[in-house]
Amino acid sequence: MRLIIRSDYNEVSEYISTYVKNRINEFKPTKERPFVLGLPTGSSPIGLYKNLVKYHKNGELSFKHVVTFNMDEYVGLPRDHPESYHSFMWHHLFKHIDIEPRNVNILDGNAENLSEECARFEKKIKDIGGVELFIGGIGPDGHIAFNEPGSSLMSRTRVKTLAYDTILANSRFFDNDINKVPRMALTVGVGYDSK
Repeated sequence: MRLIIRSDYNEVSEYISTYVKNRINEFKPTKERPFVLGLPTGSSPIGLYKNLVKYHKNGELSFKHVVTFNMDEYVGLPRDHPESYHSFMWHHLFKHIDIEPRNVNILDGNAENLSEECARFEKKIKDIGGVELFIGGIGPDGHIAFNEPGSSLMSRTRVKTLAYDTILANSRFFDNDINKVPRMALTVGVGYDSK
């Protein structure tokens, strides 16, 4: 593992977005051999997404043969709710780039059977050959996606009850009202298989 330190948020965003752009371009994705990218949500990657959109608009990066898998989604929040991660991703990235909608994969927190949805999601990743690059943020308490501290290192994509601290922290996105924050989410696990 490499630890790369930058002086501020903008430098971090620029470094990461340049890294992602270079990885995709060096891979030379095609329809038959797409680049598979795992993506986070939250406030941390917004600068990354702005830069990726800029690279796309400048002709430096295409997402035509990129397949994405998002890390998590709230349970019970409609897809079109402004705080769903589906809405977040379309607002900040997908609607601004040339990605094929069928290549966007976000867990369905409204699926009839949530466990089957988690299994379907993992199978789709396995069937495509795994994720080439997974970007993730680490929260103040060490959480990755909705894997709270103490989550098993062998955990897989699953339904997760959110910790009170997570609900409290995420209330800032829900008018500072903890009663509006979903209590459960779907999340990839820490034991996820990646390249």
